Amino acid sequence: MIPEKILAQILDVARIEEVIGDVVQLKKRGANYLGRCPFHDEKTPSFTVSPAKGIYKCFGCGAAGNVVKFVMENEHLSYPEAIKFVGRRYNIEVEEIEITPADRLAQQNREGLLIAAKFVANYFSHQLFDNQEGRSIGLSYFKERGFSEDIVRKFELGYALDSWDDLLTVAQTSGYSLDLLQQLGLVAEKDGRKFAFFRSRVQFAIHDANGKVVAFAGRTLSKDPKKPKYINSPETEIYHKSKVLYGMHLAKKSIAQHNECLLVEGYTDVISLVQGGIENVVASAGTSLTIEQIRLIRRYTPNITILYDGDAAGIKAALRGIDLVLEEDMNVKIVLLPMPEDPDSYIRKVGKTAFEQYIHSNAKDFVLFKADLLIKEVGDDPVKRTDLIRNIVATVAVIPDNIKRQLYLQKCAELLQIDQQLLINEVNKMRLKKHRPQDHNEQQNTLTNEQLDYLTNPAGNRLQPIKVQEVVTSCEIYEKELLNVLLEFGSMIYIDDVLLAVYLIHETETCLLITPTTKK
Repeated sequence: MIPEKILAQILDVARIEEVIGDVVQLKKRGANYLGRCPFHDEKTPSFTVSPAKGIYKCFGCGAAGNVVKFVMENEHLSYPEAIKFVGRRYNIEVEEIEITPADRLAQQNREGLLIAAKFVANYFSHQLFDNQEGRSIGLSYFKERGFSEDIVRKFELGYALDSWDDLLTVAQTSGYSLDLLQQLGLVAEKDGRKFAFFRSRVQFAIHDANGKVVAFAGRTLSKDPKKPKYINSPETEIYHKSKVLYGMHLAKKSIAQHNECLLVEGYTDVISLVQGGIENVVASAGTSLTIEQIRLIRRYTPNITILYDGDAAGIKAALRGIDLVLEEDMNVKIVLLPMPEDPDSYIRKVGKTAFEQYIHSNAKDFVLFKADLLIKEVGDDPVKRTDLIRNIVATVAVIPDNIKRQLYLQKCAELLQIDQQLLINEVNKMRLKKHRPQDHNEQQNTLTNEQLDYLTNPAGNRLQPIKVQEVVTSCEIYEKELLNVLLEFGSMIYIDDVLLAVYLIHETETCLLITPTTKK
């Protein structure tokens, strides 16, 4: 048996258009991809791949399924073999384990948590619409925010009564274990007494990308400054906040169609934009973007536009965590809304058309936005400008695409009024340092047998052992670093690193001839 966590990780990371694109030539057609079916001969492409739905469908022969089904059919593999195949594609190690009673119990418990979470979402919704307290307090609040009943039901908004035990009583009467609700963080316990965690708050149900309720956020309507504005479900077996984006279950199809994801900060921002007709929007819910959230967006589009309030806090927030997005080879733009607006208030003020026009007119590339912002802050102070340059270089250095990186360096050199070659050199140093497995003092001069295995000719005859000291020139550091990249990472070398190697050889005017015959 393949562990459920590993299976979920593979299915979460795998992009169906990438896996199928390895064997089928696909062309973009709107939100989908089109190609010739690998399962039957056809002249006119009828094989469609939908990244948003994670499925493929051939309208010629009827073949259809998800990424695992495709690998099973195309590679003639069993289900476990197909899972391992996809896992290798994304460098995820898959080991089958024998299912134990404990494993079966854990799986049943997870399913029970999902069922219980859905029950509670329905309970909160019922209190909002059918309970006097919920209608007068919760529903009135949502209506004051301009939310229609349809949008409230669409996002499964609700209300938690000002009661310590109503949820507990209803759950037990309906056959739900309080232990499950306690695991979800919906039931708290103190001095042996159990009580509802959420009380007298409007409730936002949080869904995973598949639309399953996994957690809740409760907003107080009290003006008591001692009460936190929002309280949230704790992390549980079914909820990991670093992997969830609010509204993704409703937005993913529109994100793929528009080839762009709008990222906002709060729950109400998402709800207002969707009600206003802009559906390709998700929220990070006040936290900095994580690598898991970025990859979730990357499944549907490489383009992300981040909307922030136009105040100083919004500007600073825009700079946090964006390097992670760039490192995933995504295109990032920043839009600062006019003061004192946020996405929620601004779309209600100007409407969909004007809102979209503002985004289109004011979206700025993140790297250039950051450079321009920092330039204005540091002025002519040489020390601050030095730190600024290193800051910008560090951001550009994480971009994996060589051409894109060079274009950014060209533009940044103009903004910073500095020689572009200097920026290129600094970026190369940073990228080489990232690949270095050890310090210079720890490096061996003589190549090991394992390293020599990378340097074989078609007949399998090894090249004669060479010493690093015999090939270095006056540019010793560069060439040593180049050898480290090629020899230590030869089996996983990227074309970007090869281009970097060519650049270094060219710039040092040194001919270092290494010709491995096997593509790595």
